[in-house]
Amino acid sequence: MGKGGSDENMAAWLLGVNTLKIQPFNLPALGPHDVRVRMKAVGICGSDVHYLKTMRCADFVVKEPMVIGHECAGIIEEVGGEVKTLVPGDRVALEPGISCWRCDLCKEGRYNLCPEMKFFATPPVHGSLANQVVHPADLCFKLPDNISLEEGAMCEPLSVGVHACRRANVGPETNILVLGAGPIGLVTLLAARAFGAPRIVIVDVDDYRLSVAKKLGADEIVKVSINLQDVATDIENIQKAMGGGIDVSFDCAGFNKTMSTALGATRPGGKVCLVGMGHHEMTVPLTPAAAREVDVIGIFRYKNTWPLCLEFFRSGKIDVKPLITHRFGFSQKEVEEAFETSVRGGDAIKVMFNLY
Repeated sequence: MGKGGSDENMAAWLLGVNTLKIQPFNLPALGPHDVRVRMKAVGICGSDVHYLKTMRCADFVVKEPMVIGHECAGIIEEVGGEVKTLVPGDRVALEPGISCWRCDLCKEGRYNLCPEMKFFATPPVHGSLANQVVHPADLCFKLPDNISLEEGAMCEPLSVGVHACRRANVGPETNILVLGAGPIGLVTLLAARAFGAPRIVIVDVDDYRLSVAKKLGADEIVKVSINLQDVATDIENIQKAMGGGIDVSFDCAGFNKTMSTALGATRPGGKVCLVGMGHHEMTVPLTPAAAREVDVIGIFRYKNTWPLCLEFFRSGKIDVKPLITHRFGFSQKEVEEAFETSVRGGDAIKVMFNLY
């Protein structure tokens, strides 16, 4: 790789609150089990926006300049000496988290909970909004011929919905409530349908997002209030829309209001899966829910989801293309505009960079 000019590896660096700058990014040496990937499609996630606006997301704090981005796909440029499964020219989707594979959690298969996880754009680890990155070959998944690089990048957000559906054991007899019709609520809707859920109701405070959910296949949409005192009325409207018991509720927002609604709306013996992390702490009516044996399930990221996501895309069971609403190139001006678009919300669902 050239040392200067147009061959220099450039990346979008988060330098401070609301400050992103495209600057050179020196790649680590290519290990025997690594590949060098030229990025082609990178999506903006809510966590990227949190870092940009506040320099932190949950307990992760940005203390020094960091390359941003983690929803990505690209083309293999170079492979390490021990890599047998990929060759230069292969199109791949990248799973962004590198676990240690040595701790008890990794050994039992729950590597997403690894305390030593090195995850793209989670401080102090650099992300993937760059011309090129180096990544372990086993975390790069070859795209089927009928899948675009943009769809490959969408494996990452869809993986959250897939992991949630696995944790909640969603199947053909599971009636689903999704609270929140943002990007994660929408991919959870798509995942639940692909897992066989026969009836899905989705709720939000925003008419536009509900209309998108309806187009993506929600059986019913319910506009809810933002006021905590309206929980009882909202629950009544949601249960009426479902027309039967709600087996699993996915809270894809993570606020007092949404979690209280989920706990109250779910049938006795059902499950509530907390997917969104809007509030760090919540005050919710847990005792009445416990008395109805409603199980509360947490999720953190995902594990072993990329092959299933790619199969859902390949087979046509899931179409994520309608979620990609805005596209930008990789210039200083466009990077700033892309993040402004994502922050603004409105009709923006998934904002995607095309690095061509």
